[in-house]
Amino acid sequence: MSVIIAPSILSADFADFGREIQAVEAQGADWVHVDVMDGHFVPNLTFGPPLVKAIRRHIHTVMDVHLMIAPVDPYIDAFAEAGADYLTAHVEAGPHIHRTLQAIRAAGCKPGVALNPGTPASAVAEVLGLVDLVCVMTVNPGFGGQSYIDMTAKVAELRRLIGDRPVLIEIDGGMTPATAPAIVRAGADVLVAGSAVFKGGSVDNPAPYGANIRAIRDAVAG
Repeated sequence: MSVIIAPSILSADFADFGREIQAVEAQGADWVHVDVMDGHFVPNLTFGPPLVKAIRRHIHTVMDVHLMIAPVDPYIDAFAEAGADYLTAHVEAGPHIHRTLQAIRAAGCKPGVALNPGTPASAVAEVLGLVDLVCVMTVNPGFGGQSYIDMTAKVAELRRLIGDRPVLIEIDGGMTPATAPAIVRAGADVLVAGSAVFKGGSVDNPAPYGANIRAIRDAVAG
C-alpha cells in the first residue's frame, strides 16, 4: 500500500474551508485531517461538531478527526453524527481509554488512539485489538508549524507490537519531504501534513498543494 497523505485543515484558510478541501482533494490528498482542540488538553481552541458537520459535505475522501480534548467520551456521539470516518482519542486524555475506544466503535466510527511524544508505545499495547489506527505525535499537540520530534524508534516498536493486525500507523507533526522517508521506512502508513501541503498555494492557486503532496510522495518512494 502506498503512503496515505492527510492534509490538516489547521493550515487551510479558515474563511474558505469548503473550497480549500475541494482544492486539496483535487490536488491528490487521500484523506482530510481535522484537528479538534479544546484549550484544555492542549493550549489551543479550534473546531467543534457543528464545524465538522458543515465541512463533511465537502469531503469526498476520508474525514480523519483527531480529538485533542479531555474528557472525550461526552463528545463521541456528536462528532460521529457530524460525519467523522476515523475518530482518534489520546491515551493521555482520560483513565479509561478502553471504554472510550469501544464507544467510538459503537458510534459507527473507526477508532484511533494517539500518543504524545513523551508517551511510550507500550501505553497502547493493551488496546491494539480495539483500534484501526494509532496516531504518533511528532510534535507536542496544540499548534501547527512546529519542529519535528523524531519518533522513528517508537514507530518501529509500534509496528512490532501491531504485528499482523490491520492497524494503520499515522504520523502527525512536522511532516516534510525531509522528515517523512525515515518514519515511513519504520512502518508509518498515514502522514498528516499541514503547512507542508498548504504552503505557497490558495484556493485560487491550488497547484502548489499538488506539488507539495507529490514532493512528499516522491521522497518516501525514493
